[in-house]
Amino acid sequence: MQTVLSQALHTPRLIVRAIQENDLPDLFKVFSDDTVTRFLPYITWEDTLAAHSWYARAREMAAQASAVQCVIVDKESSQVIGSCLLFRFDTESERCELGYALAQSHWGGGYMAEALRALLTHAFGEMGINRVEAEVDPRNPASAQLLRKLGFTQEGLLRQRWKMKGEIKDTWMFSLLRDEWQAANRPG
Repeated sequence: MQTVLSQALHTPRLIVRAIQENDLPDLFKVFSDDTVTRFLPYITWEDTLAAHSWYARAREMAAQASAVQCVIVDKESSQVIGSCLLFRFDTESERCELGYALAQSHWGGGYMAEALRALLTHAFGEMGINRVEAEVDPRNPASAQLLRKLGFTQEGLLRQRWKMKGEIKDTWMFSLLRDEWQAANRPG
């Protein structure tokens, strides 16, 4: 099982690629929005120090082969409009988790589904992953709907799973298996 993104992924409207330091100004626009970060496990970025701190953690996790942090680039504007990542790799079980965030200005346009289709195809193919998991705050039905649209199965509710931002939160657990993805995405 690989734990790196070996190449940029291209879709009709997007490029999904590894993060670079020069992406931080665009990402700051995404992660400085309280609406975007409401259900994320980290605080809203208030300054560039938060952005650089996050980037340093992303680079450290990549160096340890524990995460693949990607940005989502809109081909038309060349702007970074969001991020997605695979993390918490379990190489023995060929499993990882999925995370994602998108600029509010691009919500409802199918951008995240398009980006995640490319990332999941790569994960289940070249990376050799068998199971992708995702957790969703029950108060975020749009995220749950996105995962269902991509073929994820909701496996259950994990009660009081996390304490984030001073609040104890439940989470829905979703998963998608390689054979399910391949069966649903066969050409023809």
